[in-house]
Amino acid sequence: MWNTPTLANNSKFKITIVNRDITNIIRYFMDEWIPPVIRDSRWFMYPFFLIAYRGRNIREVMDFKSRVHSFTPEDYDRFYNNLNTISRNRITDLNKPSLKYILENIDPTAQTLIDVGCGNGFLLKQVHEKFPNLKLTGFDIKDTDSNSDVYTYEKGNIEKMPFADKSFDIVTCSHTVEHLTKLDQCMSELVRIARKQVFIVTPCQRYYYFTLDEHVNFFPFKEELTSKIPMKNFSCEKVNGDWVFLGKI
Repeated sequence: MWNTPTLANNSKFKITIVNRDITNIIRYFMDEWIPPVIRDSRWFMYPFFLIAYRGRNIREVMDFKSRVHSFTPEDYDRFYNNLNTISRNRITDLNKPSLKYILENIDPTAQTLIDVGCGNGFLLKQVHEKFPNLKLTGFDIKDTDSNSDVYTYEKGNIEKMPFADKSFDIVTCSHTVEHLTKLDQCMSELVRIARKQVFIVTPCQRYYYFTLDEHVNFFPFKEELTSKIPMKNFSCEKVNGDWVFLGKI
């Protein structure tokens, strides 16, 4: 039973979740039903990029996958802080069942939690409603003016986080690992700073060069995800088009 009143009663949240589910449905039909020679052609995808990126820097974002591997940390920071896409209007990229899974499986003995790639802090606020005694931290590469009384915020790069080993009982990371160029290093960092649990949510998505999401990692099969995470005790489920990974230490 869904027991978070804000989620159940907040109409804006409902719209956001529907938008995310619609995104997954559209992506599924585009990726699975349109012939690859058409689906991954520049002329076919150009109008979608034009709309999604509000007509700004279309050539740059269409060739993102070719360029991103030569980015310096400063280039990476600049690119993501200057993005202005229609997807940024969503409160969260988490779909409702994935969010419910996280909230229902958080270790009740935990005292600290960090959300890596926290964005606007949506997940942290939902965790706070259910677990008000948890000490929460948000971590992201983006600039923010967050003055939240729910969590503390630190800006940085996931490739080398400024935290000691086992600093947090729980590490969450949703819709972030698909963006990382140094995936193995970043996965090791997520596990390194965790004491009890690691939650990772990422799309179940087939690779195409032209995608409207700045993704560089693709996980059409769960083994492609789980093999990258250095944990032996875990579960991984597909939930409404996204993988939800829970690792226990």
